Amino acid sequence: MDINLIREKFAEHFGAAGELYTSPGRINLIGEHTDYNGGFVFPGAIDKGMVAEIKPNGTDKIRAYSVDLKDYAEFGLNEEDKPAASWACYIFGVAREILKRGGKVEGFDTAFAGDVPLGAGMSSSAALESTFAFALNHIYNEDKIDKFELARIGQSTEHNYCGVKCGIMDQFASVHGKKGNLMRLDCLSSEYEYFPFDPEKFGYRLVLLDSVVKHELVGSPYNKRRESCERVAAILGQETLRGATMEQLDAIKEQISEEDYMRARYVIGE
Repeated sequence: MDINLIREKFAEHFGAAGELYTSPGRINLIGEHTDYNGGFVFPGAIDKGMVAEIKPNGTDKIRAYSVDLKDYAEFGLNEEDKPAASWACYIFGVAREILKRGGKVEGFDTAFAGDVPLGAGMSSSAALESTFAFALNHIYNEDKIDKFELARIGQSTEHNYCGVKCGIMDQFASVHGKKGNLMRLDCLSSEYEYFPFDPEKFGYRLVLLDSVVKHELVGSPYNKRRESCERVAAILGQETLRGATMEQLDAIKEQISEEDYMRARYVIGE
């Protein structure tokens, strides 16, 4: 990632230099669509992420420049100030979620960029949310918001301002990522544990393939997958599919659509 380019664009748009903040993208080895079903996931942070230069501007406005998209947005901190640009909604949402929790946020200038491939399923949006959640916690709140709550702030941003009813895995991995480790997260209890991960030590290599299919959660079937799981869980009398079995699912097969059945079967299998 070209840090100098971020610095250059920040100076071009806002003058005096600010501070740099960053958060990583993530991969996940085990557990897809299990986080919002109260299951287990096994993600890890990667060496690619988002970097933002940020400086308070003494106003009640956020002035933001996306280096990658070559786009500028300016917006206030009130609910009615939600920006039109979808990328700016991530920054706005993080600020709003901190304010709604009783935290402090004031106007600031920012220029940001990332080297997480956009739309590649490596959580560039979570990296962006985590970068600004961490930064605003540090700048305005003396780091009083704990790391798991920072992840929840990112998740709530997706839910309330970006239209994606995601689970907690992406933001959790970005906030809690630790070099040389994967993390086993219980999405029901929020308990987690680090596991050392060095495949090359044993003669293996982890390979991530680019399918060239763009992965965008907004407008995708993601929310409908979650709705399918919630419908099946309700029929089973359970809050999520965490405790569901294949036998229980097969017992209600005739009561649900084929689509709901297949989606629930996938999650229970995971």
